[in-house]
Order: sequence, then C-alpha cells, then structure tokens
Amino acid sequence: MAEEEFDFFKPHPHPTKPRVKSSFFEMVPDAFDDKSLNFTGDHRRVKKKAEEEAKPLEPVPEPEVPEPEPMEEPVQEPITAHDVRFTSAEPWVAGDRSAQSRVFIKNGLIVNDDQSFHADIYIEDGVIKQVGTNLVIPGGARTIDARGKFVIPGGIDTHTHFQMPFMGTVSADDFYSGTKAALAGGTTMIIDFVIPQRGESLLDAYEKWRGWADAKVCCDYGLHVAVTWWGDQVAKDMESLCNEKGVNSFKVFMAYKESFMLEDPEIYSVFKLCKELKALPMVHAENGHLIEIKSRELLHQGVVGPEGHLQSRPEEVEEEATSRAITIADQAGAPVYVVHVMSKSSANVIAKARREGKIVFGEPIAAGLGTDGSHHYNKCWRHAAGHVMAPPLRADPTTPGYLMDLLANNDLQLTGTDNCTFNADQKAIGKDNFTRIPNGVNGVEDRMSIIWEKGVYTGKMDPCRFVAVTSATAAKVFNIYPKKGRIAVGSDADIVIWNGEATRTISAKTHHQAVDFNIFEGLTCHGVPEYVITGGSIVMDEGQLKVTQGLGRFVPTPVNSQCVYGRVGTRDKIRQPEIVERDPYTGPVVEIKEEDIPVYHKRSDNPIIPEHANEFHNRPPTRGGVRNMQDSSFSLSGHQYDENQPKRPGTKVSNPPGGKTTGFW
Repeated sequence: MAEEEFDFFKPHPHPTKPRVKSSFFEMVPDAFDDKSLNFTGDHRRVKKKAEEEAKPLEPVPEPEVPEPEPMEEPVQEPITAHDVRFTSAEPWVAGDRSAQSRVFIKNGLIVNDDQSFHADIYIEDGVIKQVGTNLVIPGGARTIDARGKFVIPGGIDTHTHFQMPFMGTVSADDFYSGTKAALAGGTTMIIDFVIPQRGESLLDAYEKWRGWADAKVCCDYGLHVAVTWWGDQVAKDMESLCNEKGVNSFKVFMAYKESFMLEDPEIYSVFKLCKELKALPMVHAENGHLIEIKSRELLHQGVVGPEGHLQSRPEEVEEEATSRAITIADQAGAPVYVVHVMSKSSANVIAKARREGKIVFGEPIAAGLGTDGSHHYNKCWRHAAGHVMAPPLRADPTTPGYLMDLLANNDLQLTGTDNCTFNADQKAIGKDNFTRIPNGVNGVEDRMSIIWEKGVYTGKMDPCRFVAVTSATAAKVFNIYPKKGRIAVGSDADIVIWNGEATRTISAKTHHQAVDFNIFEGLTCHGVPEYVITGGSIVMDEGQLKVTQGLGRFVPTPVNSQCVYGRVGTRDKIRQPEIVERDPYTGPVVEIKEEDIPVYHKRSDNPIIPEHANEFHNRPPTRGGVRNMQDSSFSLSGHQYDENQPKRPGTKVSNPPGGKTTGFW
C-alpha cells in the first residue's frame, strides 16, 4: 500500500486504469432519491419523460460488463496434516478486479461496536460503497444472503509473532500460513512485532520484517517495533519509524534478562520519547531479575520439566511488573498498553489504575481466555511443553472466566493472541532444561470463536461488545478507525458473516496453521465464520477457504490516536510543577568548616582487638547512657581509660565485694 495520506471518504479508482463513468444509473430515474447511503455515483436527477411516466417501466437490462483479465488461480488448502516446513502459495498478480470485487450482502444484521441494525451492504473495489435498504446496485455483483447471520467487521489480532527468530529457532508459522489461519478464523488484519537484536538498528529490523511479510501475507497487516536496547541511535530510529514508516507503537520487555530486557531508567526514557512522538508504549510486564533467580533455584532443586516454567514465573512477578510499568508511564506522562495480561492480580492492577484515571490498556489473549496452566503438569512432556509461553498460563482454573468478566465490562479493553508457534521438535530444545523451551502457543485462528464461546454464548457480553474487543477498539487504539473495525460507507471491505449458532471442534488435525499442536484441542466452540471478505475479496466462501499469497497490504498506523492521546494535552497543563512565589531568604546561614564534617570510620572486623589502641570499651552503653559495668577497662599496655582526663575521681572502698583486703582468709 502506498504510504501517502489516505482519504477514507474519497473514491479510489484503480491505479492503472482510469475510472469510466457508468451510464447504468442514468437508466433508472430517481435511483438515488433517499433510498440509500451513497458513497459514489452520479447524483444528478434524470428528467422524467411523459411517455415513460405513461407506460409501466420495463425491466432494465444489465449493463455489459467487460471480461476480467485472467488472474492466477487462488490457493485452495485442503484439510490435511501439516508439515514442519513453511507452506507456500501462488503469488497474487495485480489486475483489474472491479467486476470481480463487486459484492452485495443482503438481509443480515450489521453489528458495530456501538449499534446493530438490519441493512444491506454493497462493496466495490475493496471499499464499502453503500449501506442501507432498497439499494440500487450495478450488475455483475456477487450476492450473498446473510439472513439470520451477523455481519461484523473483520477481526484485528493485535499481537502476533510470525516467522520470528527466537531461542535459536524460528516460529513454525510464517506470514503465509499465519495469515491464512487468521482468515480461516475471521481475522482480516494482524499486527506483528519487529524485534531487533541488541545493538541492531530498529530501521534495519523493520525493513527485514517488511521483506518477510509483503510477499506472503494473505490479509492486511501492521507492525509494532520492540525496543530491546537504548541509545541515541534508537531514539532517532523511533522518530523515523513514526514519521516515515507508519509505526505508532513500541514495546519494551521487563523480562528475558540478557537478551531483550530493559532496566527502569531505560524504560522511562522510552516512555518519555513515546509521549513526545505521540506513539503508544507497550510493555511485556514480568520481573526479569526474580525470574532468573527462581529459575536457577528450581533447576538446582531438580525441577527441569515444563512445570518449572510456571513455577519460576508466579503471579506476583507479573503483578509487580505491571504495577511498576504503570507507575513509570504515569511519571513519564505517557499512556501504556500492557500486552498479554495473564493473571487475575495483574488484571486487577490495570482495572484499579484505570479507575484512578491513568491511561492504561489491557490486552488479554485467546490462550488466557480459553484454557489454563494446569496442562504444565501433564505426564506427557510434549503436551506440557506445548503450553509453555510467557507470562505463563495460570494454574488457577478460574482465571479464564475472571479475565473474560473484566474484558466484558471494559476493565480490559481488547484482545490479541501472542501467536508464536513452535513444533514438538523445536520445543524439545529444552527437554532437559525448562528455561530453554521456546515460549509460544497458537491462537490466531481460534481467537474469534473462543471469545464468542466464552463471552457471548455464556451471556457475559453482547455482540456489540464482541465487535469492540475483537476489532473496533484495536482500530481506535492504533489509529486506523473507521478504515478498519467498522462497517460504514468508506470503510475497508473487511467483513465477516458470522453464524453464532454453528459449532466447530478445534483440532490440530484440521486447523490451517503449520504448527503440529493446538492448545484448545477438542474444545467445541459456538460461533463460526461462514464468509470472510478481506479487501473486497471473498476468501472464505461457505466454509471453503481460498487464499492468495501476497494479497494483503501493509497498513500504516499513524501517531496521535485520539483514543490514546485525547486527554494527555489537557492533563499535562494540569500537572505542571507548582512554583511557590516567596521573598528570598536573607537570614544567617551556618558556615560548615571542613574539620567540622564528621568522619565515619568503618567498624573493625575484629571484635576482640579494637581498631584504635586507645579504645578501652567494646560494649555499648546501657539504656541509661552510662558505661556498661560488665565491660573491662583493662589494657595490656597498663594505660587506663581515664588517664587523659585532668582530674580523676577518687575512689575509697571500705568493704569491697568479697570482703576486706587487709585480713587473712
């Protein structure tokens, strides 16, 4: 996608052929007379002729539609067992798609995040052109009857890791198999993470990820960029990414010590710069120092299996880091986005901070909403290792329901998956040491169904809230709304026709990802996408998935999202430091001489022989402040403790303890 400014409400003719004005609308008098919400077309009235008014209207012949240029046959993936290698597809070849991308959806219930209503939708050239009833559309459009179904915006997965190098290997799903699976589940846009190595240029890493993704993606995508080290060059790269590359979010790690983790002063600097750039800081919140200590202790105690991963990362280390990240962001005057919220306690920290007025966004993920961490204790090593991710799935079986309650009521705001898949042989790198198991699970294909099953079908949220947490809020936070995340005239034609009553059973044998394991294995979910439209192209047709490699586009995410920074400017004015105007102090100031400065000596390491020869007393004074009488003032040199005093008190004892000294015993 070109990176020039995009006008959501301006028709976009095909870049290679001029748009030819259709004469179709001139054949139908008053075609646009208060019948629909129109995006383009000829709005002039056509004068009615007397003879036309006198006789009944004859059927209007369909206009001649030019034959479309031949296109490459899209890839059709049968449901088969997956190979470890990356899958491939025929590349998409650009051509004239105007006739092929005309889609008319009728009789459906349109659901946006704020309202639902019955209406029809007309799509052309990848854009929603009309929304309403009694629409008049040109010929050649594919008609889909959505009666009894929900028509919703395509999902936006805010957190994926496709083709990611990690812990000596590369995640199993690349940008082709990953986005193909996303479309199969009703997600039409993903936002992946660029993660540079320490010392690597952020710009170079960004270009590398673009090179991996552009040729493979089947749906639209955006990019976050991680800050894994700090310096002047990183700050310059962040500014360039915001101003020139379409990136508006930067992630810092508080875990993965010695690889990605930043210390608190560095995190503060990143958050401060994000605020200046009006970008959104994101944080992986875990206490990396404690995790390293706990991991060493567990390995020393003989805990080497996947259960050690969970035990080395208790809820407290996530809760503490979440609280610390919010505090750092608030002191920097910046908002903060907490990725993959996995525990009750960290979710409560976010909810409490929002009630206090802090600008915080919490992102639970499909894994944390659909399953729990009890699988870490499974007797099968492969099964247990398949659930290893960070922060870990919590062993408390009530955690998924608790997180869903908070998500339904806006204490948590939006959802991703942290989809970072590794096959069994890749996980086996850590067969003898849980710290070496590559962290990551699946979710990009199952997220929408999991949230419908655990949220809508259980009565915890309504369909409008479902749209909010799966697409609309993400589009607002990352500043691509209403281009994405909404069904409206001028929005991108990323649409899902959703059957809320149909069911499907999740299994690694039938999913579309390249990974050989699924953490939701055997779970039957209500909520199935029957049609998926991305960019105006129907990629799932009555349950049949047809994808084309390279069809997706990079979607720039502009800075200064109103959802994120709308109140920051006013808050900065209110939070200006207070300066008290007062008369200058003119009174006396004590003069401190160098010899008056007390010198503190280090306490002697030898408790018997004093550090100074003239010291007689080693015991502290009594509570009354006098010398401890149990302490001897004897010195081997013959000196006495008070011999330097000008006058010593005289002592005369008549009968000392033990009797007179003048008598005999």
